[in-house]
Amino acid sequence: SFAYFTIKDRLPQILTRVIDTLHRHKNEFFEEHGEKGVEAEKRAISFLSKLRNELQTDKPVTLLEDELPDAALWNQYLDYQRNLSNGNGEPSWFQSPWLYVECYMYRRIHAALAQNPPIDSFDVFKEGKAQNFFESQEAVIALCTYFQELLKNIKDLDEKQLQEELFKLLQVSLWGNKCDLSFSAGKASSQKSSPLQSLENMMSYLLVNDMEKLWSLLVNAKKGTTEKSNVRVDIILDNAGFELVSDLVLADFLLSSKLADEVHFHGKSIPWYVSDTTKHDFNWTIKQLQAANHMWMSRCGINWEGNLKKGVWVYRDHMFWTLPHDFSSMAEVAPDFYADLQKSSLLLFKGDLNYRKLTGDRKWEYTVPFHQALNKFHPAPLCSLRTLKSDTQVGLKPGQGEQIQASEPEWMVSGKYGVIQFAAAL
Repeated sequence: SFAYFTIKDRLPQILTRVIDTLHRHKNEFFEEHGEKGVEAEKRAISFLSKLRNELQTDKPVTLLEDELPDAALWNQYLDYQRNLSNGNGEPSWFQSPWLYVECYMYRRIHAALAQNPPIDSFDVFKEGKAQNFFESQEAVIALCTYFQELLKNIKDLDEKQLQEELFKLLQVSLWGNKCDLSFSAGKASSQKSSPLQSLENMMSYLLVNDMEKLWSLLVNAKKGTTEKSNVRVDIILDNAGFELVSDLVLADFLLSSKLADEVHFHGKSIPWYVSDTTKHDFNWTIKQLQAANHMWMSRCGINWEGNLKKGVWVYRDHMFWTLPHDFSSMAEVAPDFYADLQKSSLLLFKGDLNYRKLTGDRKWEYTVPFHQALNKFHPAPLCSLRTLKSDTQVGLKPGQGEQIQASEPEWMVSGKYGVIQFAAAL
């Protein structure tokens, strides 16, 4: 299965790159922290080399030994996995659910640094994320230019035109999800050309298209609001780089078109899945845009900084996003956070990992309804914008999956197909 290939090949490659990154920064650690920095780097590398060996030799998954705030929850989850195995030995790297061990690896990478001050705040994936952003410059310029031109006339657009623009930007945000560094094991995967040009051609790769449902939800939410109540859209972010810019443009459009009053962005509290957005990435991206010597890029950056200052944009991270749990256990594991998401008018989940956590990463029949696969996770109306990079997919029409499978055996893991899949609140 694709899971086997991931654990056997992709994850060791990612660990090797992490070790290499730390090694290359040795001089920098020395300059900043002296011998202490070099000692910390050696300890972190030794920890990661041991981790790679455990993975490749299918050792049992071990309890976390650090004092980080989420350690107890991780260790409880390992107990839960032990109970699932019904006494068939300890959960190990190749004898455990893929989603669990993959998340576990990233949590252990984080521990390798967090336990080794003074290099504990170093993001081993930061360079790759920055490179993805710079390599996607042309696409970023094209998108910012298109958007700033659109803003000039946005007040004059009728409902049909607004809908068309929303659909365009939803698709740009969806296909921006192709730029994923954990998928390419950290190799470059930037967006080279303007994504707006290829939307027509991409339509045939959109397997589920619930954009109409999103539109009517937002329009009705707008009509239903009183002076006091706000339309709040939450975007659960995936990758930094070009994808993040496409999400920010979509968020700005929602505000500028008055389809939403506020947007909450949810990022990761620790470096995660190579290219996932952290608070640093979020702020860094806006600063890069502000400082760009391109008029429309810098205009976007300035406006977005303003949105944050005004509080109509809010960035948040919660440790639940970097736990191994499916989203169906959020109400139990993080009840306060679940209650907060219930205040949202719409939750937009970006990317493949979020889809796997929404659906419990199970090998569902393709035709199982999306809302059923969510297993009672319904804090608010929600929508997944996801390009397929793992073998789980629900909500297809009868025969649709089998038909593609016949001509393209790799369709579920190639990143070529996408879904915009909606589930109403219960």
